[in-house]
Amino acid sequence: MKHPKKLIDPANWASLKPFGIGERKPNNYLELWKAFKESKGRRRYAWKILNRGTCDGCALGTKGMRDWTMDEIHLCNIRLRLLKLNTMPALDPALLADVSALERRKSAELRDLGRLPYPMLRRKGEKGFTQIGWEEALDLAAGRLRDPDRLGVYLTSRGTPNENYYAAQKAVRAMGTNSVDNAARICHSPSTVALKETIGAAATTCSYTDWIGADYVVFIGSNPANNQPVSMKYLYHAKRAGTRIALVNAYREPGMDKYWVPSNVESAVFGTKITDHFYGVNVGGDIGFLNGVLKHMIENGWVDEDFVAAHTSGFEDVRTALAAQSWEDLEKVAGASRELMLDLARRLGTARSAVLVWSMGITQHTHGEDNVRAIVNLALARGFVGRDNCGLMPIRGHSGVQGGAEMGAYATGLPGGLPITEENARRFSEMWGFEVPTGPGLTATEMIDAAHAGRLDALVSSGGNFLEVLPDPEYCREALSRLKLRVHIDICLSSQMLVPADGDVLLLPAQTRYEMAGGVTETSTERRVIFSPEIPGPRPGAAWPEWKIFSALASRVNPKFTPFSGTAEIREEIARAVPFYDGIQRLRKFGDNVQYGGRHLCPDGRFMTADGLGRFSAVDLPDLTRPDGTFLVTTRRGKQFNSMVHERRDGFNGAVREAVLMSPVDAGRLGLADGDPVVLTSPSGTLECRVLRAPVTPGSLQVHWPEGEVLLDRSRRSPNAKIPDYNAAVTVTRA
Repeated sequence: MKHPKKLIDPANWASLKPFGIGERKPNNYLELWKAFKESKGRRRYAWKILNRGTCDGCALGTKGMRDWTMDEIHLCNIRLRLLKLNTMPALDPALLADVSALERRKSAELRDLGRLPYPMLRRKGEKGFTQIGWEEALDLAAGRLRDPDRLGVYLTSRGTPNENYYAAQKAVRAMGTNSVDNAARICHSPSTVALKETIGAAATTCSYTDWIGADYVVFIGSNPANNQPVSMKYLYHAKRAGTRIALVNAYREPGMDKYWVPSNVESAVFGTKITDHFYGVNVGGDIGFLNGVLKHMIENGWVDEDFVAAHTSGFEDVRTALAAQSWEDLEKVAGASRELMLDLARRLGTARSAVLVWSMGITQHTHGEDNVRAIVNLALARGFVGRDNCGLMPIRGHSGVQGGAEMGAYATGLPGGLPITEENARRFSEMWGFEVPTGPGLTATEMIDAAHAGRLDALVSSGGNFLEVLPDPEYCREALSRLKLRVHIDICLSSQMLVPADGDVLLLPAQTRYEMAGGVTETSTERRVIFSPEIPGPRPGAAWPEWKIFSALASRVNPKFTPFSGTAEIREEIARAVPFYDGIQRLRKFGDNVQYGGRHLCPDGRFMTADGLGRFSAVDLPDLTRPDGTFLVTTRRGKQFNSMVHERRDGFNGAVREAVLMSPVDAGRLGLADGDPVVLTSPSGTLECRVLRAPVTPGSLQVHWPEGEVLLDRSRRSPNAKIPDYNAAVTVTRA
């Protein structure tokens, strides 16, 4: 890792005003005070979690308040906000006797009621829930989970450790179905598809340390300032080491322009200029821009021909395809000029190293897989894989999401990410002692479709909230109401639990990762499997770890299933089932970790495909045509952690939840000023908003998620990963 020579570097300062006084930015010190107040009565326990636990926020990965990228404090406002969930006392079960009043509360208000302490049951037609025992709850659920063709299981990724994922997917398959899915389906599933095709591995190829000292770090459809805040400290160090930061996005994110790192003296006082080069594109126009960049590289001789010839295949097909794509078509799709494409092409084409980073702005499209393929093409063309300060990084926003699919909690994959085939199913059947289904299961969105159509009787949802993560919330509500049994496993209340069903609704209280005996592990974005020990402290009611709940259910349904006895036993089995996770069985204490594959995957251009070659993909331009007078709106996050909204106002841009971000060009054309009420209308629904002029590409709009889900077409999904399209064509009218 390259280190700067100067102690301070005024060239990178964002402002001469101490601590950014008068600047619009989040107040990270206020977040510390809020966390202190919210943990009243349990501050000792909260402090232990911060110092001894592995963060359950984003997927950067920690050992207490340290990490493996820098020798500095690792702490952010997301983690501080999550402390309350991990330390708050139990709710009063009497509150659930009649849920009519609770149905009108916001999700944040439901969470604030406290932890779920005991199993609770609501029969069809009843006003609320009644407390029952664990044995009664498990017997009731298992009795309704015996038809594998009419069962679906979904697991969220917020704080979910590898042990829970592995035990759950094994249990579901023991019950006779592959219909088990997790939150990776609606975030990076297109990355999984495209990376497996092109480089043979569905994970980042590099480490965070590779950012520091790279010639360029390019963020494409990604906003780590909001979603992975501590990564901004990595970028501070990268900037001081001479790294240049580029951003390809439909919105010039304020937090990516200037950022005040609160735990670093220089940055806390003067701030840090982050983005050096911004490239504005249309919503959904990334392929047009990236293809244009590669076309320039080819035409100007900036392709690493030696690397391409020795380590890749398919380049000539890409050369031919790009030659047939006119500059006019590329510009139209991209919403950017060929001169802007040339600028990035020249920078990457003459760079010795670069890391390409992307997130939901790339994946959550009907052409999400092709978006990722276009990014991979750029990396292969310059040999930016498998060496220091280079790599492909699908950065993760959930602490548990990388491990979810790798543990096999995936409707289209078995442990280790193996495809569901007769041969692979036979292998796990022999290992586990029961027959594993040979066909793919229902994905998360397909489960909701099946429930709505009456083809699904039972749904087990471990965490998550379909009403807040999928398009068309009313459709999801109707689907949930038609089920004969819903089992919600969680640490606190959510709005989907309160939807009446055409049968029973069962609430099962879960433990947090910090409460599980034997400790647990998570897998970070950089493929680091990290041990998080049990943290001694208060325990609410009679909550169980999810691995134990799923084991108990499966053993009741299938006598051939042997329940696990603890997390250490699960890790032993993971090491056998997923060979590249070897070493997880030896993780036992605070700080223990293993980075599978080492610092770099595909070292020296040796890819993990069958022939060892990286594969170029000829990527067609998407059809972004829309009716005259319409805009393309996309969804974004404000002051929130995934769907969990923390504040009404975003500290970076001042946007309230009902804001629609609009280009000043478009606002001027429509005669709209900041604060003007408007209505966005799509074929799927309407959303009342207030205009906020912002540096958004003309023709594009941004609204907050999950509020904007009412505008989305639930039928629009990508062809392979089946991720929903979180974008829509809308009209804008005055309210």
